[in-house]
Amino acid sequence: MFLSRGISSAFAAIVLVMIASGTATAQGVTASADAAGDLPFKRSLGVKGIVSGSLEESARAAGVPVMTVAELLLALAEAIDIDRDIHDGDRFYVRYERTFSLDNTPVDGGRVLWAELQLAGKKSAIALHRFRPPSASRDSLWFADGQAAITPTLRLPLSGFVLSSGFGLRVDPLDQPPLVALGIGPPGGLLLGKGPARAALPPGLVSRPGGGGLSFTTATPSPTFTPAARGVMALHEGVDLVAPYGAPIFAAGDGIVKGAEPKGRYGNWIEIEHPGDLATVYGHLSSFAPGIGVGSPVSQGELIGHIGLTGRTTGPHVHFEVRFKGRPVNPMVYSALKRPQLRGSDLDRLRRLIAHNLAERERETGAASARL
Repeated sequence: MFLSRGISSAFAAIVLVMIASGTATAQGVTASADAAGDLPFKRSLGVKGIVSGSLEESARAAGVPVMTVAELLLALAEAIDIDRDIHDGDRFYVRYERTFSLDNTPVDGGRVLWAELQLAGKKSAIALHRFRPPSASRDSLWFADGQAAITPTLRLPLSGFVLSSGFGLRVDPLDQPPLVALGIGPPGGLLLGKGPARAALPPGLVSRPGGGGLSFTTATPSPTFTPAARGVMALHEGVDLVAPYGAPIFAAGDGIVKGAEPKGRYGNWIEIEHPGDLATVYGHLSSFAPGIGVGSPVSQGELIGHIGLTGRTTGPHVHFEVRFKGRPVNPMVYSALKRPQLRGSDLDRLRRLIAHNLAERERETGAASARL
């Protein structure tokens, strides 16, 4: 997904002089060259500038290649909202590497070596550095705290939520007092939206009084779902994520829809199969998104439905499960929903690389200033 805050050609940028073992000049930029002769060679170039209009347009105006800008934005999108968080006046620095032929013709789209984005009002810059841990087969971009700047295999399915019930043993929530206020979340409480109070069951389901709340029985010869006895602990195989009625629910990852139908206590239910023996389940939806059905391919972040009250529920939320090889795992801690994190000696190596990059920039800035 390519993110920007609009198009504007207004931009203020200063091109830094990059000095290394040798130099080569293209389009008025002096940069290091790491090879000679008739073979293609790489240049390391650095630019800094001030955002005007959007980071995308500002970086491109500074001379950063389109593909390198795209890589930068995708990496930064793991830490901030590109559309919302970047404003005019924010400052950036990008050092990138690009391969050239002997006649100064670029032969690739370039790649980010390291970059910084200083947002107004923030003490610390968001920094990215290209690094390869000893155990990895290739290098990639990492944040300065040691987190990988890559999208996890799976993501939580809501853009904003309050966790009302976690994974593990619990007493049936319908044995508890109705949900009135959670005590956490935005000031004034979470606005849950209007929505039907309790009656929005999926087609084919009817409700009747039950010993511990409600029990739902399908109108077809399907299994009958009855509440557990009061006070009995049972495994909650997912987590309950509270959001306003009708809020969008997104696919947690790329995959194929295995099921999308009314399913007893789950209400309107979706299951998606993902690569790597993973599956995700979404329950209590008010509706399915157009085109969502068995066999439909979905991409991570694609709309699949909306928050509802269907099935066995105390209020508007989505019941979200992650399964590995058919067994439920805790979505809040499972590795597939987290970015890799460097630790120990690997983190020390990254910190030494960061110190080297910053010192190199200081030397080059000093050399550039001496020429003025």
